[in-house]
Amino acid sequence: MAEDTTNPSYWLNATFLLCAIIILLPMLFAAFLIWKLEEFNTLRRGDQHSFIEFLYKEEPWRTCLKGISPSWLMAYRVLAFAVLSTLITCNIVLDGGGVFFFYTQWTFTLVTIYFGLGSAFSVYGCFLYHGHANGDRSDSIDVDPEQSTYVPPSLEEDMRGPDVPKTSNDEGKNSDYQSMGFWNHIFQIVYQIAGGAVILTDSVFWLILYPLYLSKGFAMRPLNICLHSLNAVFLLGDAILNDMRFPMFRIAYFILWTCTYVIFQWIIHACVSLWWPYPFLNLKSPYAPLWYVFKLEVALCK
Repeated sequence: MAEDTTNPSYWLNATFLLCAIIILLPMLFAAFLIWKLEEFNTLRRGDQHSFIEFLYKEEPWRTCLKGISPSWLMAYRVLAFAVLSTLITCNIVLDGGGVFFFYTQWTFTLVTIYFGLGSAFSVYGCFLYHGHANGDRSDSIDVDPEQSTYVPPSLEEDMRGPDVPKTSNDEGKNSDYQSMGFWNHIFQIVYQIAGGAVILTDSVFWLILYPLYLSKGFAMRPLNICLHSLNAVFLLGDAILNDMRFPMFRIAYFILWTCTYVIFQWIIHACVSLWWPYPFLNLKSPYAPLWYVFKLEVALCK
């Protein structure tokens, strides 16, 4: 008989206290890292940080090699977004909204959002790349006219920063740069979370859950196979094509994301007696603290 997770005795014990410490301490550390290292800079004339922000505003749509047009990355992201959106929609239609009880669907939805944002950035970047943004190619990027490839700014130009025109449009341009910098940060944060979450999700599924399901005679639907494989395939392809940074401290966002899911499960089970979507989350298991430590170590190693 399944444990009644709404019973106070299920939670008021040393096992839950230990698991809570295992989850909350990394969350506090991750929050400290974000507070200490993350900077949402604004573009201010004479501010050195604003030049760095301007330099990286093209990262979301720029490719890793000058010989690869941003149009290829745009097409790839649009295709990935279409496929992933179709899969998650089919999953919801077939199994209902309860699928979001699982970490897999959290991760899959996040990856889908990433490709949706990436598609929007790439479309915007292609307009800049082909000189159709505001009718002026020189405002944002440099293009080699012979090879038709993106030419990044030189180090001297990077340090000097953009030439901000002294016109009545100055405030508007600054606002555009601020907005672009903010969404760059958001996009890169989603990229960081998605990368770690996909590795964790697919690793746990194929190395732990899949053998367990097979041993119990459960059949594996093609949809489930796609949900636990195509997200990694598409994200890996995007990582190969794009030219985005991967600041290691932003692994803190992934830790917060994963720990938030665990706390979400605790809250749900404290209110309603339900089965656990993943057996290792069950706090009545004598090995529960070890499972939580293992899960956290896997997250930290991503």
